[in-house]
Amino acid sequence: MTANTAPMRDASQQGVPSPGGQPDDSSHSERRAAGAEMARVLRTEPFRMALDASGAGLAHWKHDPLHDVVEPMSHHVVMAYNGMMQRMERRTGRSVAIGTFRPGVLIIIPEGSSSRWDIPKPVDVVQLYLPDAILKRVADEARVGPADLLERTAHPDAITSRLILSAADTLQGNGALDTLFRHQLTDLLATRLLAAHTGSPTSFEPTMGGLSPKVLLRAIERLRSDSDADVSLDALASDAGLSRFHFCRAFKESTGLSPHAWLRLHRLEQAMKMLRDSDDTVVSIAAALGYSSQTAFAAAFRKLTGETPSDWRRRHAR
Repeated sequence: MTANTAPMRDASQQGVPSPGGQPDDSSHSERRAAGAEMARVLRTEPFRMALDASGAGLAHWKHDPLHDVVEPMSHHVVMAYNGMMQRMERRTGRSVAIGTFRPGVLIIIPEGSSSRWDIPKPVDVVQLYLPDAILKRVADEARVGPADLLERTAHPDAITSRLILSAADTLQGNGALDTLFRHQLTDLLATRLLAAHTGSPTSFEPTMGGLSPKVLLRAIERLRSDSDADVSLDALASDAGLSRFHFCRAFKESTGLSPHAWLRLHRLEQAMKMLRDSDDTVVSIAAALGYSSQTAFAAAFRKLTGETPSDWRRRHAR
């Protein structure tokens, strides 16, 4: 994940918790964005962060023990823990929840809720910031009824926890790839939350059929485009005449890969061709493929091939 790909909102936007720490009834505009509230209460900067203009996205925090109130936020916050096992306490009004932080559990703070947290040891955690509008959109696209997220304290959910934690290492410093990945991940996690963490757990119908050959070809042409705007999930889905939710499912049914995985492999093939057939420097190839730096490109290349771009080029030089 790259460092701060979008600025956090102004931390001076105050959100006042309602008496007893229950969900706040103040207007949405008075609440802080999740990234700003976390920066205030944790008194540090995120280790890594990738947000879009709405404040939705991912943040990786490593912070000291916490004994403070988290005030109402304008996003749902879902946390996956990545540190040492420890007991923690959450107070919401007169309700006290005591749980054990460990890998494989989730913390969920619904939009607008407020609690006091007492965590005695340092914390390593990855957080998903999810606007309620995305949760409602995914529910609508999946044709399931609206539902409110439940407050969770160290609740077992190994699959969702693993998805969130792995996301911290998957963003690659490539604008098009990272944006597409975040959109896919956000929609996938929204379906997981609707299925397992609401007052009315939801069942999703299995995928039936993929994209038509014509629509699939058009989608692949967009993914091969050099324009970042052309490969956004919104553009791909709109061009196919489908919702984001149904497009991702149908694309994977047709190709065996998610749009993000397909584009990542395509960029790898482009990189290999340029390394093998041109004299361009690794820096210029990284820039041409949309990576923020040579380091980001080398890390992404090595993750898929097991070699650095320079080592791969030496072995495949003509």
